[in-house]
Amino acid sequence: MTATVGPSAPRSGPGSGAGADLLHPVLLHHIVNTLGWSRLRDLQEAAVEPLLAGHDAVLLAATASGKTEAAVFPLLSRMATERWSGLTVLYVCPLKALLNNLEPRLSRYTDWLGRRTAVWHGDVTAPTRRAILRDPPDLLLTTPESIEAMLVSVNVDHARFFADLRAVVVDEAHAFAGDDRGWHLLAVLERLSHLIGRPIQRVGLSATVGNPDDLLTWLQGSGSGRRPGRVVAPHLHRAPPAASPGSVGPADDAAFPVPAVAPPADAAVADAVTPPPGDIELDYVGSLPNAAKVIAALHRGEKRLVFCESRREVEELGQLLRLRGVTTFLSHASLALDERRRSEQAFAEARDCVIVSTSTLELGVDVGDLDRVIQIGAPRTVASFLQRLGRTGRRPGATRNCLFLTTDQPTLLRAAGLLLLWGRGWVEPVVAPPEPRHIVAQQILALCLQERQVADQLWADWWNGLEPFTRNAEVIVRHLVDQGFLQRDGSLLFIGPEAELRFGHRNFMDMTAVFTSPPEFTVLSGRTELGRIDPSLLTEQVQGPRRLLLGGRSWQVTHVDWKRRRCFVEPVDSGGKARWLTSGVTGMSYELTRAMREVVLGAQPPVALTRRAVDQLAESRERYLSAVHPGGTVVNRLASGDVWWWTWAGYRANATLASTLTGLVDPVQEHGDLRLRLRRDLTPAQWRAGLADAAERLSLPEVDDDALAGLKFTAALPRRLATATLATRLADLPAALQVLREPARFLIG
Repeated sequence: MTATVGPSAPRSGPGSGAGADLLHPVLLHHIVNTLGWSRLRDLQEAAVEPLLAGHDAVLLAATASGKTEAAVFPLLSRMATERWSGLTVLYVCPLKALLNNLEPRLSRYTDWLGRRTAVWHGDVTAPTRRAILRDPPDLLLTTPESIEAMLVSVNVDHARFFADLRAVVVDEAHAFAGDDRGWHLLAVLERLSHLIGRPIQRVGLSATVGNPDDLLTWLQGSGSGRRPGRVVAPHLHRAPPAASPGSVGPADDAAFPVPAVAPPADAAVADAVTPPPGDIELDYVGSLPNAAKVIAALHRGEKRLVFCESRREVEELGQLLRLRGVTTFLSHASLALDERRRSEQAFAEARDCVIVSTSTLELGVDVGDLDRVIQIGAPRTVASFLQRLGRTGRRPGATRNCLFLTTDQPTLLRAAGLLLLWGRGWVEPVVAPPEPRHIVAQQILALCLQERQVADQLWADWWNGLEPFTRNAEVIVRHLVDQGFLQRDGSLLFIGPEAELRFGHRNFMDMTAVFTSPPEFTVLSGRTELGRIDPSLLTEQVQGPRRLLLGGRSWQVTHVDWKRRRCFVEPVDSGGKARWLTSGVTGMSYELTRAMREVVLGAQPPVALTRRAVDQLAESRERYLSAVHPGGTVVNRLASGDVWWWTWAGYRANATLASTLTGLVDPVQEHGDLRLRLRRDLTPAQWRAGLADAAERLSLPEVDDDALAGLKFTAALPRRLATATLATRLADLPAALQVLREPARFLIG
């Protein structure tokens, strides 16, 4: 074999690729004769040698580049050659739907070698789980939460079940590393390694990451620097380390394709047009109904995936498209599992249709061959856009494409800034959330559940020296004991009554997940579960019948079971309303807001723009004319009398500045991504005095009780540590410092 992919041409043998020739002969036979491949792809070829050698690795390539096979084929070869037995490989995914999607594919590969694959997650039935425990598969598809549930369950002999474990594959590794699920995954892997008494080979798969070496260091956990590791990314120049505020690194053209020619604005086609193959196009449509009109008119006969930034938008657009006669399917996290599966399966088998989704279809769930990706508004990260763009262009001869339909000027500007960053080849570095003390508390409690009792001086050994799960967390252990979450009997720790009270529901299932799910009501039509809604839809005052929008259809509420949180409905023609309340920081980054500022100052994203987009961008530039200056930031007074500091620094940097400059900002401060409100009586002299030493006294943002309530396991931490954790996560000190070092143009007297 050589180093590209493709269905087999006439062939006389497997080829001569050095990596492929190292694979087990039975596996290689099936790759050639069953799959009909004459060659491996570059990534698959390059991954064979380091994975066969047992090295940790991050496999980095664009979406649909065969990363799953690049990881699994060498591990299956080791399984056969070294005669592994029992459960030896875990394949971990962030989404249950992705696990279900991968199971037939991986079962096929393990079958070739007389081995088995199984799936274990929250939707797998109890009889299936019991069968897996009686006769473990060779490869198990699962989630971190399910691994945790197995470790703490009294029904699982975890020491026996995991005794033969040799390797773990972490799919969509960047999706884990960027939030607390990543810390949870790392901690669980360390406990597994300690349990079986040997390191576990770790293989991460990622399509969009700006700092692959850091991702490998993260994935290796306590083994970083002690075990061999490799970033496998053939033909790719290494992206720069985490970008400093205001900087944009060089492009990695192979991973993040950039158009060769950026058409001038005056070449844009009037109104909405069909983008040429391979093009990214930016349009302005002004409203969601107009977006539905454009989608219904364009690309008839093609399969289109439409991304929205909220579940409410998915519901409303789905209903609007159906009213226009478009065959439409929906996918988002609050739809019932069976409803999502039916929708995704029907979409995969159809042709002239649309599926409208939140980020649930951003990752590798297969929905068949797509012709088009359409984006309503704009995502908040380049990485997210790259994932969505990668859903197209998977067929031979097809190219990747995306049409942006923006519904207002702010999202048009955000889309333009995002595409400006993309055009430069920049993508966000993946950074683990700092100071995960609440995860430390969760892990200590979970360990005590797992082992029933843990020696007071030995608990930290279970994480093999991985910070912050070390003896430095002794203050958290003391708090857990003092508050009754743990009890101490001599030198032994075990679960206490407070942990039973707070987390003991359903055999401590609430202990296995690191995020708090918002309270929602289950919606049923007869016995069919449709999904879940925000309870505010059932409590707000309405005139006439109460109607909901779910699954792109309107439903009238017939009965509410408040005790069991269930809502019964019947179908109606129209009038439904959708709403889900969100929590947490959803603001934009420093890099994105600075790119938006560049657009206001005249920079043009390297994509096609419709005439409407060109006109609306011109209006945006006029609107923000007094809010930007190429030499620094701007302070000005609006006609209302409000004084605004236009930092263009992002939500977290502005929160940091507001906390630092308490003498300058309005005490009733509602900072956003672009600006801070200052005191109305502020003078230039006061401004200069207030900023004189600000760079030396940066302060973390203040944290209120509502924000603390959104951090799961807060109650298991001393309040000062919980507050410090959240404050650190709300801050962007480097970006705030960059803003303070820039000159400010003061436009008020």
